[in-house]
Amino acid sequence: MTNRMPVLFIGHGSPMNAIEDNEFSRSWMAVGKALPPPKAILCVSAHWETKGTQVTAMEKPRTIYDFYGFPPELYAMTYPAPGSPELARRVRDLVEADGIAPDLTWGLDHGTWSVLRRLFPEADVPVLQLSLDVNKNAQAHYDLGRQLQPLRDEGVLILGSGNIVHNLRMVVFEGPAYDWALEFDGKVKQWILNDNHEPIIQYDKQGGESELAINSAEHYKPLLVVLGAKEPGEPVSFFAEKVWSGSLSMRSVRIG
Repeated sequence: MTNRMPVLFIGHGSPMNAIEDNEFSRSWMAVGKALPPPKAILCVSAHWETKGTQVTAMEKPRTIYDFYGFPPELYAMTYPAPGSPELARRVRDLVEADGIAPDLTWGLDHGTWSVLRRLFPEADVPVLQLSLDVNKNAQAHYDLGRQLQPLRDEGVLILGSGNIVHNLRMVVFEGPAYDWALEFDGKVKQWILNDNHEPIIQYDKQGGESELAINSAEHYKPLLVVLGAKEPGEPVSFFAEKVWSGSLSMRSVRIG
């Protein structure tokens, strides 16, 4: 257990966190400095959804600018981390029954590189992305995390990037967070602390707060993969604990 890599979930929010000096970017930097050096990183980003699960398998993944209307300096940013076809094969072997396909075209989207630029600014650690399968439910994504657990003992950092509460239709850039956003974010925190993952998986049965918090699930599913990779009783800590712009939870989680 002493050599086991932690697992992270990062509430990534705006792509501007990649270049702005703010409470979130500083928090990510501090966490990155406290992590044991990984041999590689496997990231599950909210911004790559596919039919069937895929894993990037190229030697040099490209930096993807999957957003629009931001300042030029954000589009000038690159994250030239190497890939790892060998790790891609290992991932496929671990979840062979699900038939994960290798991908040679995607790269690193902003859910990955905007966060990794703060965690590992040298971009010298191999990075892979694992897609979210639009045909699979919450339980399947949690089970995928359980299948990936052995990677932690092989020096691989499993990273989920999304947001626990993510409702862009109700964003307000000034003013307090919505009560429902704070309440759902707080409930998820307590469920994680209690190792009570069932209500997190069955989020669609948790009432009105969850319906507002998760009006589409792509930002929530990376958390399920991360929790699936957790062993019962492992220590958990939180950082960047804030609901930003009314309806975006920046809560981030470290396991182990």
